[in-house]
Amino acid sequence: MAGRGGVTYDISTGTWKWDGVVPTQCQPNPSIFRLSADLAWVPAREPIHADIDARMTDGIGPGMSFANAVLTKDFNFGPIGLVPCAVGGTSINQWQKGELLYEQLVKRAQMAQQSGVYRAILWYQGEADTLSQEDADLYEARLKTFFNDLRSDLNAPTLPIFQVALASGEGPYIEEVREGQLNISLQNVKCVDAKGLPLEPDRLHLTTQAQVRLGKMLADAYLGFMPSSSTTNNAPSTRFSTSVPRVLIIAQFFRGLWMILTF
Repeated sequence: MAGRGGVTYDISTGTWKWDGVVPTQCQPNPSIFRLSADLAWVPAREPIHADIDARMTDGIGPGMSFANAVLTKDFNFGPIGLVPCAVGGTSINQWQKGELLYEQLVKRAQMAQQSGVYRAILWYQGEADTLSQEDADLYEARLKTFFNDLRSDLNAPTLPIFQVALASGEGPYIEEVREGQLNISLQNVKCVDAKGLPLEPDRLHLTTQAQVRLGKMLADAYLGFMPSSSTTNNAPSTRFSTSVPRVLIIAQFFRGLWMILTF
């Protein structure tokens, strides 16, 4: 979710740099907003996580592609609010209740809810958990605990979660982590498989076009699961006016989660 599409290592300067290329599918849209690091709603534009995963060099992730695809396929959807929470290079243990990243995530999600309604969580994480056999074996149980705790703290026990199965990993236990992701059995948790999507030269992060593709895959999964807005707009609703975005909680592409909130 943090996005490393278009980020490469510059040997001459010894630094990571983003090429600045923003595909058509990731361009700003007046109906797409994001919650900034200082908890203000601002127009969303790449890199979405620039002020969230600030210690890393951020590039293209799946968030803008996802949101644009949702709006393209459902004209009645209304504004979307993205709540980026990703921090690269983290393990599932760092997202357990009581840990700093978890508490920051809950704080941002609760702040976002003041303006809209939770619609889904997008979760793509696990590369760091492929380094250790123990972490890989325990991944599924830890992931379930995280999902259950987060839903409980957000008072949304059936909130849809769309998680991504790994395309790569930092260590040798990729398939063990993937097995935990693909086999997880919780209500309203759906899996989108990123295996086979093109990787950057580092063989770890998705390319820009792979991120665009993943965003569309997540949009298809989300729209296929949720009721069409055209069939619900005339029904009584607790949603806010469409002048306020819907909020997606989206936290972590490379290690983490997004939430989608609708306003």
